Amino acid sequence: MDELQKVWKRHQYFAKASMAFIYGILVSIALNFFWDPGKIYSSGITGLAQLISTLTASSGIHLSTALMLFVLNLPLFILAWFQISHKFTIFTILAVVFSSIMMKVIQPVTLTNDPIICAIFGAAINGFGTGLALKNGISTGGLDIISLTVRKRTGKSVGTVNLVFNMFIIIAAGFVFGWPHAFYSALGIFINAQVMDMVYTRQQKMQVMIVTNKPDLVVKTIQHHMRRGITIIHDAEGAYQHDRKTVLLTVISRYEMFDLKEAMRESDPKAFVSIAENVHILGRFYEPSM
Repeated sequence: MDELQKVWKRHQYFAKASMAFIYGILVSIALNFFWDPGKIYSSGITGLAQLISTLTASSGIHLSTALMLFVLNLPLFILAWFQISHKFTIFTILAVVFSSIMMKVIQPVTLTNDPIICAIFGAAINGFGTGLALKNGISTGGLDIISLTVRKRTGKSVGTVNLVFNMFIIIAAGFVFGWPHAFYSALGIFINAQVMDMVYTRQQKMQVMIVTNKPDLVVKTIQHHMRRGITIIHDAEGAYQHDRKTVLLTVISRYEMFDLKEAMRESDPKAFVSIAENVHILGRFYEPSM
């Protein structure tokens, strides 16, 4: 059994490292094929790295986006090491290192200079890669680390911090490339966030109501599959046959939907399950460790 667990852990580590490499390729394609040719800035630390690279391009010391991406992430690696987890930090470093290397290895290709096309496709590719990375338990560095740290400690998002930082990037794009490019960058940042949310489903909350005749078995099975609190309402009555039922209420993430289906199939396939999407949570909500 111990040997099997070791094999499984090695498989997980290899999968995370592979995903970090894939993310590095995707963000490099977004940057070299779309953002740079279209004069589009990305969101977060990548956008700041682009800005520094642009401002130093005409000077004697040109700091590349790849180099600045790694340098700007160094203090955030320290934050992640102490506030999130060592394993998480190691794979985040891998993701950033692979990104910096692939930005140099993958040569720029100008498919089009149309800023709208570059904004849309660059953001979609990067958002897909970022979502995959987060879904597999690794961060792409930058503001992700701050967001995950604050959400882990307080249960709250830091949307305001991200918004202010990205507004700075957009305004900088306006001064450097002209205001039309600022608007194109804003479009890209919006699309990036939407695609990332579509792929990274862990933060999307869903309220689940279960009507069952086997409450003890259902509760035991669900909590075996996932760490979730469940509220039990006894003595509910069906309006059609007036039989006694028990109602169970819980909140899960969309990421756990498959686990919920498996638990219900094992415990009570005939139970009535109602799911409400995109619910808002006040208070603490358990987030699995990264």
